[in-house]
Amino acid sequence: MATQVKPIELYYWPTPNGWKITIMLEELGVPYEVRYVNIGRGEQFEPSFLKISPNNRMPAIIDPEGPGGEPISVFESGAILQYLGRKFGRFYPTDERARVAVDEWLFWQMGGLGPMAGQAHHFRQYAPEKIPYAVDRYTNEVNRLYGVMNKRLAERQFLAGDYSIADMASYGWVRPYKNQGQDLDDFPNLKRWFETIGARPAVVRAVEIGQEHRRNLADDKEAQKVLFGQRARA
Repeated sequence: MATQVKPIELYYWPTPNGWKITIMLEELGVPYEVRYVNIGRGEQFEPSFLKISPNNRMPAIIDPEGPGGEPISVFESGAILQYLGRKFGRFYPTDERARVAVDEWLFWQMGGLGPMAGQAHHFRQYAPEKIPYAVDRYTNEVNRLYGVMNKRLAERQFLAGDYSIADMASYGWVRPYKNQGQDLDDFPNLKRWFETIGARPAVVRAVEIGQEHRRNLADDKEAQKVLFGQRARA
């Protein structure tokens, strides 16, 4: 396992994607420093941040003790989880079959659960006009995805066998289940998994980081304009 002396710099805001990385870092117990990126005020477009996150999105990290002892920056939450898992040799198996299973569920979250839950949040909570088709479309798709997880968890404690980065990636997107129009009582295996992970001390610490900065986005029109009106920038 690699050792870490200099703290990792975490560029973060308390959202489901941000929680993925605080959970991983808290579980690893390695030193890190939080650099808040207020996405509701457009700080993700600062040139200094774009150098490490060209997609204008957090989280991102700078590891001052990267490969070869040189600093490395990593953006995209899934890539960060994989990098940290490889570096520290935890929560990301080295056995190829086990790693494939983790990757499958990590990419399932990145390509499915996160985007669909995000759209459900948007059309249920923030859209200035309630569009029934859009609300139903994304609420139903999140329901389907919850069903996929529930079935997967019927015969195993965690998504890919042992507790892994796949579980860390998915947990934050289940936390706002009420805003997604879901009831965990409909998914008993998922509920058991959710409560098990939520009780882990590292997870409890991780989701509290930056909570004092959170605001009700539904009442923050300035933030909505920044987050929901983005177009390509020169």
